[in-house]
Formats: sequence, C-alpha cells, structure tokens
Amino acid sequence: MTYIDLTAETVAHEHICCAISDKKCAAGYEDKRRWLAHEFDEGYVFRRLDERAKVFIEYGPAEKAWIPVTAAGYLASGCLWGSGGYKGQGHGKALLQSVVDDAGRQGKAGLVTVVGTRKFHFMSDGKWLLGRGFEVRETIPSGFSLISLELGGEDGASAFDGASAFNDSARSGRCPEERGCVAYYSDRCPYAEYHVTQSLPETCARRGLALTTIKLGSWEEAQAAPTPATVFSLFVDGRFVTTDLSVCLDGRFDRITGR
Repeated sequence: MTYIDLTAETVAHEHICCAISDKKCAAGYEDKRRWLAHEFDEGYVFRRLDERAKVFIEYGPAEKAWIPVTAAGYLASGCLWGSGGYKGQGHGKALLQSVVDDAGRQGKAGLVTVVGTRKFHFMSDGKWLLGRGFEVRETIPSGFSLISLELGGEDGASAFDGASAFNDSARSGRCPEERGCVAYYSDRCPYAEYHVTQSLPETCARRGLALTTIKLGSWEEAQAAPTPATVFSLFVDGRFVTTDLSVCLDGRFDRITGR
C-alpha cells in the first residue's frame, strides 16, 4: 500500500479522490483544489492511496481546523474515506495510523474529530473510530459528538482535562435565522457548490421556502459556525436537519426534512 501526500505544487495535476467522474461538479472540484493549496500553507495534509481511487484522509492542526471546536495542541482529522473495491483492505486503519504517527512526531496531545451520534453523510464513522481508541468528549443536541484519541498513555489522558470542546456557536444546534432554509457550506467538498447554488434554490422555490446560503470562506468563519459540519449543513426554521447533500434534490427534500 503506497500513499502520497499532495502539495501545493502537485495538487494541480494529481486527483483529489472526490467527484472524480462527476462532470456537473467540475467547478467544485477545482474549488477544492484551490482550497487545499491554500490550506497546505496552514499545515493541512491530504494523504491518499497512490491509485485512481477514493481512498484518503485529511487532517491538520486543530487550532486552524474548519470545525467549531477548541483543541489546542491536537491534530484535527477531517474526511477519512475508502470506497468501492478498496473497502476491507485495511486502508482506513493504515491511514489513521499514519496520522497517529504524525501526531506523535509533532508532540501533539492527540487527535480530535467530529462525528454523528448516528452515521452522518460526509462525516467519518464514529462507531468505527470509537472501536479504535477514540473517546467521546462532548455531545451536543444536534447529534454531533467531539471525540478524541489521546496520546502518551496516562499522561496523555490527563492532559485532556477539558482542553477540547465545541465552541459556543455550535452548542445549541440552532442557527440565527429562524425562518426558512439556511445552508452552510464550504469548498471542503467538491459536491457542495453545485448542489447548494443550483439544486437547492430550485427545490426551495417549488415549496415557497425562503433560502439563505452561507459559504464559509476561512477557518475563522468555520470555527464560529453554528454547525460542526462545515462541509454542508441544512437548517430549517432555525433547527439543524441534515448533513446529507442529497436533501438539495427535489425528490429527496421532503423525506429528509420530514415536511
């Protein structure tokens, strides 16, 4: 198993796994490339299998993570994905271990990530991670949990001592706008731009629903967001509903939102 880390120099011509063959999301794919090139300067890492496959992990320093958490001295893991015929070959374990090893080399306290209390779209599998040593540190009403893997044995565990937590902006599970639909998204996902700007407006218009879209343009904005799912989150009448981008489609909206 050979994995490669993309760089600001290679990301322009190396594939980035997501949306490889989805032509309608081509613009979002290039947005993700530019996003990565910028984030590499902030210490971000995109590591993938050296094949034309969707097998990769993303992570970086928690201080500049695109999630509303405070976790100084940790690495924050984002997407961890293995799909298709590459499932069940140990890639998830190998990629996660590579991040653990990197955290150790950097003298980090451990790893943090956000998962759903049930499986959420575009988020890592919390049950799988909990089975590999992660522990729940905080759970909020919208159904998200902050979990961490502490390094350094007893010393690492005691170092936690409440140091990792959700930011206040995300704790209530509600957004400031109490009417209609509000979608938060970012260039972290190549699918988001198309569906939020093309599919969702049409879907909401058919139902006479007001729509506000908020694109997060920096890690500072993401850390102040009302949702830990800054790839994509939909709120309806102020209440968090889903991270599932397929809610943008007319045929899926009513079932997912329960309207």
